[in-house]
Amino acid sequence: MVMKMLVVGGGGREHAITRALARNSQVAVHAVMGRLNPGIADLAAAVELIRETDVEAVVRYAREQGIDGAVIGPEAPLEAGIVDQLNEAGIPAVGPTRAAARIETDKAFCRDLMEEHQIPGRPGYRVFHNTAEACRFVRDYPGDLVVKPIGLTGGKGVRVMGEQVDREGALAYVRELAGEVVIEERLLGEEFTLMAFVDGTHLVPMPLVQDHKRALEGDLGPNTGGMGAYSMPDHRLPFVTGQDSASALSIMEQVVGAMAEEGLPYKGILYGQFMATATGPMVVEFNARFGDPEAMNVLSLLDSDLSEVVFGIADGTLNSTQVSFLKKATVCKYLVPEGYPAAPMTGAPFTIGAYGDARLFYANVDKKDGQLCTSSSRTLAFVGIGETLAEAEETAEQAASAVQGPVYHRRDIGTDGLLARRCAHMREIR
Repeated sequence: MVMKMLVVGGGGREHAITRALARNSQVAVHAVMGRLNPGIADLAAAVELIRETDVEAVVRYAREQGIDGAVIGPEAPLEAGIVDQLNEAGIPAVGPTRAAARIETDKAFCRDLMEEHQIPGRPGYRVFHNTAEACRFVRDYPGDLVVKPIGLTGGKGVRVMGEQVDREGALAYVRELAGEVVIEERLLGEEFTLMAFVDGTHLVPMPLVQDHKRALEGDLGPNTGGMGAYSMPDHRLPFVTGQDSASALSIMEQVVGAMAEEGLPYKGILYGQFMATATGPMVVEFNARFGDPEAMNVLSLLDSDLSEVVFGIADGTLNSTQVSFLKKATVCKYLVPEGYPAAPMTGAPFTIGAYGDARLFYANVDKKDGQLCTSSSRTLAFVGIGETLAEAEETAEQAASAVQGPVYHRRDIGTDGLLARRCAHMREIR
């Protein structure tokens, strides 16, 4: 019997989800998205163009098509309560309810939850709803701070003193946000991502990944939604100790337990963004869904049937024997329009060359008279898979370099040189 699985969203992350589901010949993927993703369209049994946050329309479509299960890609429909309404319609969905999704959509909620339950890994922080009070705190604080909007920012709303802005720049940003901010101590170390499947009680971790937020090589330029990521064959990262990895997973387990105690059982994907520091992992933030680009890394390694994982999450029977990942390295490199992120060149034609063994994931592209064109955000990504990181990087780089047009990518992601700098940085700190 063919199962009908719904994928909500139309980016590179959702292309990876669709590809993972479609590996099972007994799964028919139905996709809803605001704009057409040609990669998803090639894999899906049916595609409907619906704005992802139009929850009533998405749920109506799911009912009409007899959908058996759903995977929610982006955070915006989670905040709009799509899982709540799918559950009411009797359709199990991978994603938290609107209230549980506050772990991502409300940064103050996240920090207060960790504080109330005394969960380790939390930096010093203050929540402000008043511009004058927030500015006074920033002005008087003796060290560097991080300024974050309380709500969603698409990965681009954080300002770090000593890295992106000085004190006056931080004050200006607080004023721009009208004082609705979380202000935290600046953490020093190396960031890493740990994602896990969660069924309300049990967590099954995925391979560790390191994302690259800065637009330009050498970790320069403005923050972006993510320019690419890599993972290692042993599913660890060389600058993250075994104890750090275990501590990060323990923190996530405690967060899930705390949410259950608060009457907010968490089901779906929990994404932990951590900073490896001299004293152990600290929580940068939590997200309530797969990361983008990190989903392309880990789902390219998933050796299990994703549809089985979906139903294990939904009915609370998830266990580690259901989930396995290939012991290989991955490197993901995003191509983005020239001028991204501040002023991306839109509507510009580009051509994809021969990309060998790399996996191609479309993100935001338009088609004009059969020609692929750039849109206003990240364009497409290639994932290289290999026995070693160097092999995976070479595959991804050759594919990315074969694209012709007004796009660019970070050539240094997954290279030995960049990884060596990460490791040297952590040796200095420790």
